[in-house]
Amino acid sequence: MPMVPIAKKRIKVTASVLIVLILLLALYRSFLKDPTDVNRSEANLNKDHWAFVHPKIMDDGEKEGIHQKQQKLVNQIEQAKAQIAILEDRVRALEASTPRKYPQVKYLNYKNRKRILITGGAGFVGSHLVDTLMVQGHEVIVVDNFFTGRKRNVEHWLGHENFELIHHDIVNPLFIEVDEIYHLASPASPPHYMYNPVKTIKTNTMGTINMLGLAKRVMAKVLIASTSEVYGDPTVHPQPETYWGHVNPIGPRACYDEGKRVSETLSYAYAKQENVKVRVARIFNTYGPRMHMNDGRVVSNFILQALRNETITVYGNGKQTRSFQYVSDLVDGLISLMASNYSQPVNLGNPVEHTIEEFAWIIKKLVGGKSEVKQTDAVEDDPQRRKPDITRAKSVLNWEPKVPLDMGLYRTISYFRRELERSDQFQKDSRKYFDSPAVEYIQQSRQNFVPDKI
Repeated sequence: MPMVPIAKKRIKVTASVLIVLILLLALYRSFLKDPTDVNRSEANLNKDHWAFVHPKIMDDGEKEGIHQKQQKLVNQIEQAKAQIAILEDRVRALEASTPRKYPQVKYLNYKNRKRILITGGAGFVGSHLVDTLMVQGHEVIVVDNFFTGRKRNVEHWLGHENFELIHHDIVNPLFIEVDEIYHLASPASPPHYMYNPVKTIKTNTMGTINMLGLAKRVMAKVLIASTSEVYGDPTVHPQPETYWGHVNPIGPRACYDEGKRVSETLSYAYAKQENVKVRVARIFNTYGPRMHMNDGRVVSNFILQALRNETITVYGNGKQTRSFQYVSDLVDGLISLMASNYSQPVNLGNPVEHTIEEFAWIIKKLVGGKSEVKQTDAVEDDPQRRKPDITRAKSVLNWEPKVPLDMGLYRTISYFRRELERSDQFQKDSRKYFDSPAVEYIQQSRQNFVPDKI
């Protein structure tokens, strides 16, 4: 105990000695200072004072020197921005190399786990089907040519041991070992399938032949995603699977309508001749997140126009009817149909019918805003009534839609709002980037960047 006060005393003495030494050193330096510095400082002060009263006119040489300094500073700032952009790229590269977190997946042993091929699996419906089958524990192989599909729809599965993505056009043969095939590949909205009608027909004929041939070789079960468009502009309402349809074979929609009808014909030809196990789903209007924003369909058109406070355009008199099912209901129906032993076509859709004009007002109410609903010219061969008879789906698959329209639209509107914000931010960032004078330096630096050297 007596040692503690002694230690404190020694610390105080040492601190006092150090302070004295510092003061002596400062005093010594002040004596060594040149006495003329004081006079020089006063002279500079007087000079600056008179320069303020009578500003000096700079000559061209001095102006050029100042301009060069400013330009040098601007260049340094741009190079600093470029270095920041390079560092951001490196951070993204590091994030990409770190282990990813995936949604929780059920474990299945090799007897219950299936290898499932989904053509068009990066599209709207296909990507939701991928999510469900992956979570169930199956191995999923997605084949897509990314005409309407997007890698963003399945990017959360990239790198997972049960997932594989193949960039391939099914118009060309594919050789792979699988247990089941969901053949969803085909543009499904009028602007997309009318963009290249011949390609649409090829996808639904040659592509279907290739998938049926694959199913034959590996003895896989195949589900063909057909459409309500096989009924055309129906004269029977609602439309049962036994109705043969009313289709214009040379109209603007014929490439899709007749392509799907041939796809069904091919399926049953392979079933009868080659004993291929086929399932055919006739899909009615479907909506939900991951819809293509500019696909020209009713739901996406109305939501985008409402979110942008633009006029909601209704083609024709608005009295045409449609029935809309949420994408999760469709996915459940597809999986149930694949698992069943039923080989005849099955309607998958929502039997609740709405006029187009009524649907426009529903979306306007949910979105809000100041959009007006106006009618415009009718579209050629636009079906006037469309409503599925799902009696077969109820009896054979024990399936019917569950998601209410308001809930499904709320989720879809939220998705579209996020996509619009993302698109606007991307355009803003792109404009800033391309307006920057350092863009060439950034691009050159990125080309020279080697991730392995991080």
